[in-house]
Amino acid sequence: MTADQLKNSILQMAVQGKLVPQDPSDEPASVLLERIKAEKQELIKAGKLKKENPLPEITEDEIPFDIPESWKWVRLGNAFCTEMGQSPNGSSVSEIGNGMEFHQGKVHFGEKYLLLSPQKTSMPTKIAEPNSVLLCVRAPVGKVNITSRKICIGRGLCSIKPVAEMNVDFVYYLLTTFEKIFIRQATGTTFIAITGEIVKKQPIPLPPLAEQKRIVAKIEELLPYIDRYEKAWVKLEDFNKRFPGDMQKSVLQMAIQGKLVEQRPEEGTGEELYHQIQEEKQRLIKEGKIKKEKPLPEISEDEIPFDIPNNWTWVKFGNLGSYKKGPFGSALTKSMFVPKGNGAIKVYEQKNAIQKDISLGNYYITREYFESKMRGFEISAGDIIVSCAGTIGETYVVPDDFEQGIINQALMRMKIFQPMYIPYFLLYFDSVLKRNAQSGSKGSAIKNIPPFDKLKNYLVPLPPLAEQKRIVEKLEEILPLCEKLK
Repeated sequence: MTADQLKNSILQMAVQGKLVPQDPSDEPASVLLERIKAEKQELIKAGKLKKENPLPEITEDEIPFDIPESWKWVRLGNAFCTEMGQSPNGSSVSEIGNGMEFHQGKVHFGEKYLLLSPQKTSMPTKIAEPNSVLLCVRAPVGKVNITSRKICIGRGLCSIKPVAEMNVDFVYYLLTTFEKIFIRQATGTTFIAITGEIVKKQPIPLPPLAEQKRIVAKIEELLPYIDRYEKAWVKLEDFNKRFPGDMQKSVLQMAIQGKLVEQRPEEGTGEELYHQIQEEKQRLIKEGKIKKEKPLPEISEDEIPFDIPNNWTWVKFGNLGSYKKGPFGSALTKSMFVPKGNGAIKVYEQKNAIQKDISLGNYYITREYFESKMRGFEISAGDIIVSCAGTIGETYVVPDDFEQGIINQALMRMKIFQPMYIPYFLLYFDSVLKRNAQSGSKGSAIKNIPPFDKLKNYLVPLPPLAEQKRIVEKLEEILPLCEKLK
């Protein structure tokens, strides 16, 4: 239950006579109603209130709930003095100069007492007296405030003035519970509104005067607790929203720290796997499939961010694969594109990585241009393409059934050396590289893939191959559960 729902529930109990006990010694509401009638007659005689046609008796069908015997169902217009607003002459309304404070009705309700309006009028028409409840009769229909000062009200407001020493705070809380009822009765196309007749004819429960005061005292005793409840609720909601993501991050962190699955001595070491990866790298260099690069600096103790199991080893990102960003802008422009067919070579785009779909796209270049300028950007099955523009850092493993093609300017190609397990590598790339890149960028999105001199020096915790597979298997079991919590 939200704080608003709790508050509404308390207010509903209040207007049904269930919040405080009834006292048999209280003057009943029927006597209070007679005093209200008498006071309104005096106001009519004094010319302070217009005489109005009698309102119809309340029928059984109009009564929405039972009330205590000492209470009475009455029409709102019979219990209070009501005044519908009317806008003054427009030329008399200004934010400078003297005059009476003017409220049209387009104000921010939510505070109990009406906020000060900068508008004033030198020709006030309809007046709301101090300690009147203001009801919005135009959008936002049903909202209420108390005015502590005499003001001029426009067409968007109705003033409801308690009489016979009635408690204005009780009237405020009472009418707060009728917001949805007034909204249901509103009509209009350009804007919705309720009429003065609707306001006056609205049946309301009237408690004895003494009980009104007890109700207000109890509500205002409970309001600070509701405020405390709201703060706790907001914290809980925030925690619930963050919890799945935080849990997911924790699970991924455990995975790359060697805390998600047990280590098994018979599976070998990360160091042994790393030597196999380097042997594969040297083979590819020797065969001319990748270029030999300048060796990366040795890993220092100060660089190591956390402890890993003894059979794991720290390696550098650049030593696990070969990386290539798409061709420079002027090397591949739309003017070079040709229709599919006749040996044309496909140009893959970032949407292939983002949407994980190799079939997307209709850009092609001639085979001649591919052979002469673009062969170095060709992709192969098992390569990873990475989006580098727009939604950055999305990865996609090129499937076996792909069409021969190259990456465009918005993609990066990663060729990971065997026998590195690609799903584990992507786990690292997604959970660590993205987070590092985001922490170095303004905003929540990655602005750029880090430059190669930085990217290649990221540290990767390398477990044995069999453990990599068990880590991924465990994550595939756990992460969907985190998703279900969202």
